[in-house]
Amino acid sequence: MDHIIWRIDNVDSIDSTNGWLVAETRRGAPEGRGVLARFQSAGRGRLDRTWEAPPDSALLLSVLLRPSTVRGALWAVSAMALATRAALVRLCGLRPTLKWPNDLLVAEQKVGGVLGELVVSEPPAVVVGIGLNLTAHPSDVPATSVRRATGVTISSAALADIVLEELEARRAHLDSDAGLAVLRQEYLAGLATIGQRVRVELVDNPVVGLAVDVDLDGALVLEVDGARRVVTAADVVHLRHDDRGVR
Repeated sequence: MDHIIWRIDNVDSIDSTNGWLVAETRRGAPEGRGVLARFQSAGRGRLDRTWEAPPDSALLLSVLLRPSTVRGALWAVSAMALATRAALVRLCGLRPTLKWPNDLLVAEQKVGGVLGELVVSEPPAVVVGIGLNLTAHPSDVPATSVRRATGVTISSAALADIVLEELEARRAHLDSDAGLAVLRQEYLAGLATIGQRVRVELVDNPVVGLAVDVDLDGALVLEVDGARRVVTAADVVHLRHDDRGVR
């Protein structure tokens, strides 16, 4: 693929970086369009949960990618998570682990998350947003920040530049099955979920099982009572050995 020309708008405040960029995508925005915000008032996580951070305390970045296949678009979330992880290693030595499907963890505490939103178009379009705690973190959930974990203060602008560089290095993998296999191997190597006993919060009923793999579509593969079960979308909780779950 050709070199990506990143066109990133820098804004002081926005309701949602993903929401803004989805609207731009529907108006025909090209790949590489994006927005970096100092503050967002209606940030969203999975299942439309709200997420808010004090101004200048987090990386709030969304970008538009247009892989050639839907499967590639599905893997864009993982590509962003890996790019952010690699950027943190380069800037401060922090190497978060990954939790399926979209979280970055430090010692089982959440430091960031990625949200992908498919936009119907031809070729497929996906808006991928990263929210990463740089200097502050929520106090009501198990969370941390880059500064708390490392003692290093990183600006969102400096981190965004490196994230985009790392993301472009992985973008070409999204256009072919061979490339996705390479991306999948990198993702599995950093994924703390594999080998863990987990509780999967499905709409109808929670399921507890052993996470054993991620398939070529990015779905989580569980072993539940001796049988394999594939989960395409859900919240996952890593369980300690003494935790009790529901089957």
